[in-house]
Amino acid sequence: MRRQALLIQLAVAAGLLALLGLLINNLAVNLIRTGLGLGFSWLERPAGFALAETALPYAPSDSYLWALLIGWLNSLKVILAGLVLATALGITAGAARIGRNRLLRTLASAYVAVIRQVPLLLQLLFWYFVAFLGLPETPVGGLIELSNQGISLLGLNLSVEFCAVLTGLTVFTGASIAEIVRGGINAVPQGQWEAFRSLGLNEGLGLRRIVLPQALPAILPALTSQYLNLAKNSTLAIAVGYADVYAVSDTTITQTGRAIEGFLLLLLSFLLLNLLISGTMTAFNGLVLGRLRRSR
Repeated sequence: MRRQALLIQLAVAAGLLALLGLLINNLAVNLIRTGLGLGFSWLERPAGFALAETALPYAPSDSYLWALLIGWLNSLKVILAGLVLATALGITAGAARIGRNRLLRTLASAYVAVIRQVPLLLQLLFWYFVAFLGLPETPVGGLIELSNQGISLLGLNLSVEFCAVLTGLTVFTGASIAEIVRGGINAVPQGQWEAFRSLGLNEGLGLRRIVLPQALPAILPALTSQYLNLAKNSTLAIAVGYADVYAVSDTTITQTGRAIEGFLLLLLSFLLLNLLISGTMTAFNGLVLGRLRRSR
């Protein structure tokens, strides 16, 4: 049986290698036929297009490589902000769903039920065209100034496109995180709740100090998946005109005709980003598990 299983695995591996070889051969033949070849020297040429949002100084005369880097930084900016805000929203909604306050429990349940049924693309379009572009042209507010040109927060100017993408990713991912947090909290034995209540701790303090630390091992693996989903979902930012790495890559491929190289760079950029997220979460999970073992 063991030998038969090994032979099947070798046959499957050989088939996959043969398919990969066929695809590479077809790619090489097509590249030779079109006369393009495979190279990245075009990255040094001027991009020739403007970007509405830049984390670093950028001009159309800068290279395609610099434009792609700016797009990657824009993606990183909205993803990191989204991770923080979605986590805060998800923990709050998840805790509210198992809380004793009926109003908060109902609101949190309705939020999760509605948001998880509506596609993210539709939510992004709603936040962009209805919520933010529907604001008045003249800024209103005090410390936070709102207008259809963007949001100004204590001197920090945020574009409408960035705000729409960030809000959409936060609200959408926060609903899934809320369910993960609720499930993790429910996995903690009921005796732990009774223990902190018997000590006179209120619900909020007991949840933060006693229940959540014990729920983390059950929460973190699924939370990592949601973080990775948020990073991948950020490519939908092109729908509202946000200059993320996918939008910049799309423009670059259209202008240069270098689809293969462009998609390879896009693949590598998201691979690097996802490896950073998963590696960080794996290390954090290890720290949590180690701390729990020492506490026992």
